[in-house]
Amino acid sequence: MNAFLTFLSNGLLDFSFWQMVAFTLIVTHITIAGVTIYLHRHQAHRALDLHPIVSHFFRFWLWLTSGQNTKEWAAIHRKHHAKCETEEDPHSPQTRGLNEVLWKGADLYRVEAKNQETLDKYGAGTPDDWIERNVYSRHTTLGVALMMIVDVALFGVAGLTVWAIQMAWIPFWAAGVINGIGHYWGYRNFDNSDEARNLVPWGILIGGEELHNNHHTYATSAKLSNKWYEFDIGWMYIRILSALGLATVKKTPPKPVFVKNIPVDEHTLESIIKNRYEVMASYAHSLQESFKAEVEKLGNVDKKAAKRLSSVKKALLRDTDNISAETVEHLENTIKISPSVQKMYDMRNELATLWRRSNLSREQLLAHLHDWCDRAEQSGVVMLQRFALQLRTYR
Repeated sequence: MNAFLTFLSNGLLDFSFWQMVAFTLIVTHITIAGVTIYLHRHQAHRALDLHPIVSHFFRFWLWLTSGQNTKEWAAIHRKHHAKCETEEDPHSPQTRGLNEVLWKGADLYRVEAKNQETLDKYGAGTPDDWIERNVYSRHTTLGVALMMIVDVALFGVAGLTVWAIQMAWIPFWAAGVINGIGHYWGYRNFDNSDEARNLVPWGILIGGEELHNNHHTYATSAKLSNKWYEFDIGWMYIRILSALGLATVKKTPPKPVFVKNIPVDEHTLESIIKNRYEVMASYAHSLQESFKAEVEKLGNVDKKAAKRLSSVKKALLRDTDNISAETVEHLENTIKISPSVQKMYDMRNELATLWRRSNLSREQLLAHLHDWCDRAEQSGVVMLQRFALQLRTYR
């Protein structure tokens, strides 16, 4: 009897409190790695291939620690990208409210998982072997029940707490924080077409998923970090697996090559279009500095006009495709105060023609690029002159 009570109290390992904390953090991190590497980058976006051993390990581990179904997860996530920030998005805080997604993200996931149309339309290419059909998909609760038995056997009654944390980890961090806060609060490297944001520049706790704006900009990239100061621990694991011959990276964000004193040609055009998000982010950065100088300059003459111009700074730095028509109208009426700002705004919209006008031939686009650079250099606006010189170096 005493031996049984001791077992219930301590389990097989007789770990201290801090040892159990360390164990819990390790196993939940493995689960996070399974979600970001296997479910997200490998299955949903095909950004990398995984060795069958690695792929099946993650599939088995996620069955144990979350009861996750690969087809459901991939299908719902693909639909999220296809219908992002619309009423059809399964979990957008922009349409459903932040609190709804943050605290009830797992419920939203379960509702969408019952939508057979979503699974049929977006779930192609996910595992459909014997073990998936007869074990993982059919008995989703069996895995988490086995995990509970293992935790209790290892730690006694305290194992129930360890198990509860394991079960809540993905619903909170992935379904709640990333799908909720990741589309509501944070910083943006790129002005892409939705509201995805980077939570912090160091993607460790949630496996790199913290870099959500980067991901939505380059959705099929196996690497989520983009700037030199950003760190994606999921990418670090992928690089290790790749070095061991257990993973093959298929796609990463494009990186431009800059070559000076070379005429603008088709290679320049191709590089600019391929790196358009980087190009526009660079333009926005230059525009921000020039805008600040223009506001200060105007303030010396007309403080009221300077304040009015300053009020549209946020809208000015956004692509016009990503803000409402009313905001665009207000912006365009306001920037008439400053001819220089008006010029920089108009030239940015003209530059975007390179990737917006799919009906133009390659020769027409190249002629447009030549014309844009020539006019920018002759504009008398320092920011445009410098940017045109930089644009000419893309390769």
